[in-house]
Amino acid sequence: MSTYPHTLNLWGVLSQSKRIINAHSRHFLALSVFFLLPLSFSLIIYPTFQFTLFNWNSNLSFSFFTSLGPFDPIQNLTRPDPEYLLVFFVYALFAVLLSLFAFATITYSTLHGFYGRPVKLISSMKSLIYSFLPLVATLIVSVVICALVVFLFGLFVAVVVLSVHFLGFEVDYASNYFMGLVVLLGVVLVLVFIWMQVNWSLAYVIVIVEYKWGYESLRRSAYLVKGMRWVALSVLLFFGVLIGLLVGGCSSFLVTVGAASGGWTSFGMILQMVVSSGFATLLMLQSIAASVVLYMYCKALHGELALEIAEEFAREYVYLPFDNEKVPHVVCVVQG
Repeated sequence: MSTYPHTLNLWGVLSQSKRIINAHSRHFLALSVFFLLPLSFSLIIYPTFQFTLFNWNSNLSFSFFTSLGPFDPIQNLTRPDPEYLLVFFVYALFAVLLSLFAFATITYSTLHGFYGRPVKLISSMKSLIYSFLPLVATLIVSVVICALVVFLFGLFVAVVVLSVHFLGFEVDYASNYFMGLVVLLGVVLVLVFIWMQVNWSLAYVIVIVEYKWGYESLRRSAYLVKGMRWVALSVLLFFGVLIGLLVGGCSSFLVTVGAASGGWTSFGMILQMVVSSGFATLLMLQSIAASVVLYMYCKALHGELALEIAEEFAREYVYLPFDNEKVPHVVCVVQG
């Protein structure tokens, strides 16, 4: 591993990923239209769709952030509606499949663009044959680990409460102290999830590039991201916050304003949906390309990229045309 400090930051990752996208703009536009645009559009209109489908009261104050779960917020907060559950899980499956398709094809194309290889739409689509099932397996493993973490936190809370009862004390669940404990544990749980996502930020890229899947790809990602965790965190927060605010805010606005005015089919509402979906698509595309660039620089930091470049081009310095202006980009890895 190189002993020299790296100078790559968030803006460097964004710049390099943007150059790759600009160099093959039509190719990435086609992939985005196939996968990312339907995904972003569906994320924005899903709350409105479920609102209309189940004929909720128009006076209900509904928000994307407060009522996306498969439960009736009026009749019963604990008894799920079977039809609601079915629609929710069908949509969740649809969104997950589109996400995996988009990540597999765009990652494959970004990798080829990084090395200066030609990118072809058919080749990107064919990559799904080899990467889809490993991506699904890796997703399942990560979800199981996250569920296990939530279970352990819940078990800890239960043990604490039972221990207090066993010692003869009475627990006031409405007290500020208990609520403070719950909030504290919630903050800790969120921080744990963020830490896990930072360490796993390269896992799905590794599935496609290195053909490793499941827990092995998660462990490999945690190894590569060492020394670059702050950069990975900044990339995660940058795109997560922007996409979350854009999609969540727009979908919430569509439901609340549309319900109040009955104008879901008006030109202004449709225009807002289209524009918001376009911006969300661009952000998603940039985020996937940025994860590939981050992966390549993490490999360079660990001294693993020089050999690959030597084998690929059989020379010490490599000029990679990233954009339409044909500005050369030099990849030079220095090891002590």
